[in-house]
Amino acid sequence: MRATFRATGSLFGSEAKASRGRMPALLLIAVASAFAQPSDEIRTLQVRSNVYMLSRTGGNITVLTGPDGLLLVDTGAANMTDSVIAALRKLSDKPVLYIINTSADADHTGGNEKIAAAGKTLTGGNVAGDIADAAEGAAVFAHENVLNRMSAAKTPFRAIPTDTYHTDQMRLSPLFHFGEAVQIVYQPSAHTDGDSIVYFRRSDVIATGDVFSTDRYPVIDLKTGGSINGVIDGLNRILDLAFPEFRLEGGTMIVPGHGRLCDSADVAYYRDMVTIVRDRIQDLIRKDRTLEQVKAAKPTSDYDPRYGNGDAFVESVYNSLTRSRAR
Repeated sequence: MRATFRATGSLFGSEAKASRGRMPALLLIAVASAFAQPSDEIRTLQVRSNVYMLSRTGGNITVLTGPDGLLLVDTGAANMTDSVIAALRKLSDKPVLYIINTSADADHTGGNEKIAAAGKTLTGGNVAGDIADAAEGAAVFAHENVLNRMSAAKTPFRAIPTDTYHTDQMRLSPLFHFGEAVQIVYQPSAHTDGDSIVYFRRSDVIATGDVFSTDRYPVIDLKTGGSINGVIDGLNRILDLAFPEFRLEGGTMIVPGHGRLCDSADVAYYRDMVTIVRDRIQDLIRKDRTLEQVKAAKPTSDYDPRYGNGDAFVESVYNSLTRSRAR
């Protein structure tokens, strides 16, 4: 923002001095123009060191650059793949070596087939080539439940994970050509039953997938094993991994599944919101309220101005809690 204002001031130059009364209006127009971007345009933000965040309305992608290639956390929706590849080429002329999928959702895996096919798997010392002409595809990592879901959905073979894990975590430690230890942490029964949180330990950056977003209520996919308590556990896991600089501010940078770059203070606020709404709905369930009665009570009303209409979230929380209660 400071750079934008400095540039704006220099553009006005002597005209601004001659017409001070028009400065506020002109400044607002210039700032609005600087920030106005098409919804399908990829925005690239350097998070820290060689870690970048690619964002668009459809969700966020985390990129780790190295001298031999790139590592991606998620690949975005299929309709944004060409834009993603163009953004990657601006960061590096090296191939995509690794992709990590945080879930099986189409808005996180839609670019797998094209980006993986254009990438390259590192084999021994053979790291030549670029994203345009590499002969081998990139390796795709995910929890094994992601592979199961994508296979059941008859996803194209080149789009499904090539390497999976089934334990609490998987460590790519260290990726010698990146100089980075990457920790892939499994978060069971959160947004889905295959969620992974990715921690770049040297750079101190966490990519959360849809366990955490800043611009919407959690999406709990009950059909694929999601649960409200799993989401809260996932948010607490992120806070356990993160190291704040001072009073939860600064320190570990966090790339959410959707929304802006943030730190652990934002995660803590979001965790508290989700927990409060969960507890409100749990209390109404104990009073034998029906789903329609719970919705009528508007348990998300004080958060709706920030996160939007909460009816779908309330319904998923209600169904998650009543389902666990019935067991």
